[in-house]
Amino acid sequence: MQYSREIEEMVCVKKGPNHGPAPIPEEGKWVQSREIKDISGFTHGVGWCAPQQGACKLSLNVKEGIIQEALVETLGCSGMTHSAAMAAEILPGKTILEALNTDLVCDAINTAMRELFLQIVYGRTQSAFSEDGLSIGAGLEDLGKGLRSQIGTMYGTLKKGVRYLEMAEGYVLKLGLDKDHEVIGYQFVHLGKMMDAIKKGMDPKEAYEKNIGSYGRFNEAVEFIDPRHQ
Repeated sequence: MQYSREIEEMVCVKKGPNHGPAPIPEEGKWVQSREIKDISGFTHGVGWCAPQQGACKLSLNVKEGIIQEALVETLGCSGMTHSAAMAAEILPGKTILEALNTDLVCDAINTAMRELFLQIVYGRTQSAFSEDGLSIGAGLEDLGKGLRSQIGTMYGTLKKGVRYLEMAEGYVLKLGLDKDHEVIGYQFVHLGKMMDAIKKGMDPKEAYEKNIGSYGRFNEAVEFIDPRHQ
């Protein structure tokens, strides 16, 4: 290591107490993180691309610095879905430092990795106070039955009002309106459950009908509209 002449000529002053890094909560323990392998946790990061036309939610399950599980959810950009497919293959097995410095193909996914890294190295994780953390597979549990991302898609205009297109429950089939033409409920089909039933051999029409549900005061509506065509 090279030192400048000014440093070489300085008097040596002894260093005082070294308390080390502040402990952070990790999987039910308080940890002083000095190396990447000291980091464990399950958490999420959200990122966006430079033109801000798409977004990514990235969930990682990290054990002793190594990514064991990755869930990549994208929205608003068709190209990002292909980038997500590559990122989901790239991430497991890398340390979180390697992942931070890996080209994950898409700006939004790279930004999500940066935001997630900041959370996890400061101990702000979903599993901070869970003893031994969350098991590998926790990411899939986030998706629920049918293993589909929870998506909300709403559209509105001043002239014609609001249209619900997709809710957490599924694809919206109809909106229920009251006598004042205000939305009081909606009917939906749970696509994940429907597709699971079809894969198991159920007739598609029957699977569709069995997975239709409603929310709010849909059955009290005086008018029903198709939000995509009416």
